[in-house]
Amino acid sequence: MPRIERVLETALYVEDIGRSVDFYQRVLGFSVLLKSGEPERLAAMDVGGVHILLLFKAGATANDVNIPGGRIPGFDGGGNGHVAFPVSREELGAWEKRLAEHGIAIESTVKWERGGAKHLFRDPDGNLLELATPGVWATY
Repeated sequence: MPRIERVLETALYVEDIGRSVDFYQRVLGFSVLLKSGEPERLAAMDVGGVHILLLFKAGATANDVNIPGGRIPGFDGGGNGHVAFPVSREELGAWEKRLAEHGIAIESTVKWERGGAKHLFRDPDGNLLELATPGVWATY
């Protein structure tokens, strides 16, 4: 069987692309790889040079989109999403401080029996984000 090694893209749905891009740049340090034209449909954010976080304008992706290289079939999602970002154990405290500096409330901190820990918080659209250390999952 061919092997899949990782997830390349993760998508969240947001109400305001500009506000979300600002949040992910300012708070988490992600850079913008792509921001669609008007009307704004999506932004692609670089996560550590190995992952893409796609921010889709809620309600703007249901129809097919034709681009020079082909057609992207329509899709849609609703409600609050969830994404976990891996961080080192040593940096979890620094992330806690950074979130506080930006007025981001940590809703919960969870410690796992494998030794991992995570901070859970929300983006401006209510998507649940987490910063997780190794030891949360058997594979991480």
